[in-house]
Amino acid sequence: MSFHDIRFPTEISMGAQGGPERRTEVVTLGSGYEERNSRWADSRRSFNAGYGVRSIDDLHAVINFFEERRGRLYGFRWRDHTDWKSCAPGEVVSPLDQVIGTGDGTKASFQLTKTYGAAFAPWTRQVTKPVAGSVMVAVDGVAQSEGDDFLADPLNGSIFFQPSSVPGNGAQITAGFEFDVPVRFDADQLEINLQGFHAGAIPSIPIVEIRL
Repeated sequence: MSFHDIRFPTEISMGAQGGPERRTEVVTLGSGYEERNSRWADSRRSFNAGYGVRSIDDLHAVINFFEERRGRLYGFRWRDHTDWKSCAPGEVVSPLDQVIGTGDGTKASFQLTKTYGAAFAPWTRQVTKPVAGSVMVAVDGVAQSEGDDFLADPLNGSIFFQPSSVPGNGAQITAGFEFDVPVRFDADQLEINLQGFHAGAIPSIPIVEIRL
């Protein structure tokens, strides 16, 4: 899939509106009871970047970014300012934040993930666009050194342990990280009315998460 490893301007995405979406079919039976079925195993995030545009310079930056992405053709990174760390946004990232696997003595590759919820039906999200240099890893609570013990791929979220540091059988692997959401523009045309913009109208700049 065509993807440019560059982040949408964060000063504009800070003011965007949006969040996760799920698809659930609800059938109401004649008895009044319901049957519910989830069509998507994973949620999908969408945003309107227009809410973050505050000036003509912001509009120019979006147009420049849009043209280089060729509209919907190329994906890019997006900072979701409500959910961009392995921990809560106001907390400090720790290598103990998320459990990403259990060692078997031979497996050297693990995928970064983030788990939401705990007691009832936790959902695990694959993290495919970690921020380079932000990934921390621990094995059984002992912090590992990036480079000496493991390598983190910022393009797909994979963790590779060096041959001398492969986790032993039953060892718990945890990680902490910052991450972006892979997205694309959800329109091939930006409809911008400068007269309306000066009057306070919000331009529509739809952004939607993509699967990689």
